[in-house]
Amino acid sequence: METSLARVFFRSKFSRLKTIATWIDEASAPFFKWVFNQYPDLRIYDVRIEPAPSWEQVDALLLTGGSDISEKYLRQPVSDPSLIKNPDLARDEWEFDVARKALQQRMPILAICRGHQVLNVALDGTLHLDIPGHNEPYQKSNNIQELRFADEVSFKIPMVNSSHHQAVDKLGNGLRIEAWCKADDVVEQMRIVDYPFGFSVQYHPERDPLYLPMFNAFAQQVRQGAS
Repeated sequence: METSLARVFFRSKFSRLKTIATWIDEASAPFFKWVFNQYPDLRIYDVRIEPAPSWEQVDALLLTGGSDISEKYLRQPVSDPSLIKNPDLARDEWEFDVARKALQQRMPILAICRGHQVLNVALDGTLHLDIPGHNEPYQKSNNIQELRFADEVSFKIPMVNSSHHQAVDKLGNGLRIEAWCKADDVVEQMRIVDYPFGFSVQYHPERDPLYLPMFNAFAQQVRQGAS
């Protein structure tokens, strides 16, 4: 009888885990699996490999790295479409739709690399479509890129990794820059002003335990919910 009651309690307690909607490319999946193994009370819903949840089931949005945003979704003229590498229209369609919904509902948002760019474009910003010096093999998993910071920052990690060829140009509405690459002023870190948790980085925090405080803060905000 005690065992049966324990099972009922367990199902009741965890029947509605807080859900983070995301699209994670195959190469990045092992990194994010390791990260979110730290938070067994949260449910990661990866729409790349499973049907998209109904929006009423979603508590937060994680925008991750991957291919370039399709020309259709950019807020700028594109003189050379060849600069856009491996666009995925289905992913763009889903991410820009849910980004709009999440922003309207003030849901917690963590945006990484491509996601950093998606968030900027979703808020009417533009991108540099090709930049040098940020996508060398030795930069991808090594924290060797030095940052300079604004006066007020959410997280201050002096040296980060780098793996991208596009970058934020015109800043989106309601965003504030927190950090730049010290060598060339590429925007590396942003937050949404007057928002419960809207944080965005160009680097890849999923690749190193050094960045776990960032995920801890996101997880805690997901548990608390939107406000």
